[in-house]
Amino acid sequence: MSAVGPPSPAASVTYYVDEAGDGVLFGPKGRDRLADADAQQFFMLGMVRCVSVEDVVRQLAELRAALQKNPLYATIYSMKPEAQKTARAFHAKDDHAEVRSKVFELITALDFKFYAVIKDMRTVRDYVERRNRMDSSYRYHPNELYDLTVRMLFKQRLHKEDRYRVVFARRGHADRTEALTRQLEQTRQRFLTEHGVTSSATLEIIPAYPWERPCVQVADYCLWALQRCYEKHEPRFLHAIWPKVSLIHDVDDRSGAAYGAYLSRKGQPPDPEKIKNRWI
Repeated sequence: MSAVGPPSPAASVTYYVDEAGDGVLFGPKGRDRLADADAQQFFMLGMVRCVSVEDVVRQLAELRAALQKNPLYATIYSMKPEAQKTARAFHAKDDHAEVRSKVFELITALDFKFYAVIKDMRTVRDYVERRNRMDSSYRYHPNELYDLTVRMLFKQRLHKEDRYRVVFARRGHADRTEALTRQLEQTRQRFLTEHGVTSSATLEIIPAYPWERPCVQVADYCLWALQRCYEKHEPRFLHAIWPKVSLIHDVDDRSGAAYGAYLSRKGQPPDPEKIKNRWI
């Protein structure tokens, strides 16, 4: 009789999630925020799955330490510890352009996959206005958009492995762990029911600041590159990380199909001119 070996370790997946845009539609007295010249035209939710979390943590820490020792970068305000910005965690919006370039050089060499969902804020506004005409008591809240994109992002990604850990970047001081857990559980159950499959995978939701979970910093940079292409029509940063793109769902790009456009590294990056024309 052959000896029975130890049980196989449970297969585990960790996703690191962040967003770009705030989902806010209206200002005081119902003012349309999208009419502002600097209005964010898109809301994006994205995540990364890192092959080696330890490797990402180590390389980001080494880069930060090297920059802090280099007099060319150490005197940049965001690099100073008292600023509590780059010295604590990389954040594409806050980082100096020269520092940002160094981070992009690093993350293009890391081993990870990037996923994202994009919603056009005009489409969201049109939906809210139609809903209000049908139900005068309805009140839109940005959490509604956030939860929708959570469901879309995770629709097919919570059933194959034994254990899932989802690390969400904290949004302000509110703890939405319970609400996000409910969204993910409902999303998974709907998928299982629709496809007639079963899953006993465990699900753990972890809210975290980027300095607590460095892989969130990678998600932030990928989203910044995507946002830069869609909002500023500057695609070079997205092109740099394009080999890492597993799937981007541009929900409201109806040029090809009613369900939007699916983009991946196997195809071409989005055309910034085409994106610009959607808002003309």
